[in-house]
Amino acid sequence: MSIGLGIFLIVVGAIFAFALQVQVDWIDLQLVGYICLIAGVLVTILGIVLLVRRRQSITTSRTSVDPVAGERVDSTVSEKDPLQ
Repeated sequence: MSIGLGIFLIVVGAIFAFALQVQVDWIDLQLVGYICLIAGVLVTILGIVLLVRRRQSITTSRTSVDPVAGERVDSTVSEKDPLQ
């Protein structure tokens, strides 16, 4: 979602900054375009960082012997990285 928003802001910013030749007295559309471009790049980078961070996980495997049955028990736990 944030990557799509970032690309949308980049496109809107590029249109405002480079394609529009409209002069408005109360706002500078070229400046608004550059602000949207910068915000779009930042949102896209942030979205990519969060996407990569979300995919990291730790898998812990443990093997023990059941004292009652005497059988070997393998268990695997997958969890997010606690350091992040």
